[in-house]
Amino acid sequence: MKKQNEVYKLLNGVGIPCIGFGTWQTPEGDVAVESVKCAIDAGYRHIDTAQVYGNEEGVGKGIRRGIIDNKLQREDIFVTTKIWNDKHSYELTVSSFDESLKKLGLDYVDLLLIHWPNPAMFRDRWEEANAETWRAMEKFYEAGKVRAIGISNFKQHHIDALMKTARIKPMVNQIRLCPGATQDELVAYCREKGMILEAYSPLGTGKIFDVPEMKELAEKYGKSIAQICIRFSIQMGYLPLPKSVTPERIEENFKVFDFELEEADVKRIADLKGCVGYETDPDTAPF
Repeated sequence: MKKQNEVYKLLNGVGIPCIGFGTWQTPEGDVAVESVKCAIDAGYRHIDTAQVYGNEEGVGKGIRRGIIDNKLQREDIFVTTKIWNDKHSYELTVSSFDESLKKLGLDYVDLLLIHWPNPAMFRDRWEEANAETWRAMEKFYEAGKVRAIGISNFKQHHIDALMKTARIKPMVNQIRLCPGATQDELVAYCREKGMILEAYSPLGTGKIFDVPEMKELAEKYGKSIAQICIRFSIQMGYLPLPKSVTPERIEENFKVFDFELEEADVKRIADLKGCVGYETDPDTAPF
């Protein structure tokens, strides 16, 4: 059973904490600062943001406050950001990443991802655009500006295309993984390639809280539905990234290391097909 802040080992040996704090839809400013600081206070040592979230500055401030208040070092916190869809060229990736570092107030990030593989504005040349972006990311890695590089929302054909020119293999694929939406074939393929699967939106959507089976399991284990979802993610071997801006929820979502779901219940949750909808198709997404 995974323990609090136990790490997965990436292909290059870097340790990545087995649960992270997501910041998608977290507003910039005080809300971002306070929620990230609260997450670090609660025990999180892995913070996930992205250029498009528009909150890198607040996230960076929250990280620094959390480090100071908890008497930590920078290397105690694993930080991820992502290259957005309109930056898919070598030059744009370089300039936008430098901007991300400035906003975060950091000398390096621990993980940098390509956010989506086939943005609308590059749809006629997505393979070439990804190769250019990845080449810049490899340079960041070799220069010590990032400790690991990876991808997000990539399907098998996007990975295969990237590997035609990549010198360094992607170490992570961050995709939507939640009850009833487990993308089993893609997960198996990524694992064959040595990637860690990060699960964004591990609670799915608000719909999960109305699913009768989840209510039954929450009662059975004496836990919240959110805790059941996160524990499910961990036992599936994913790396969940729950998010909240409410201190009580932030703390509650981290308290998932003192119980274990029975294997029959893990399967029951995985079999809830479509209960929270499915992932966005990166080849038709309008952004």
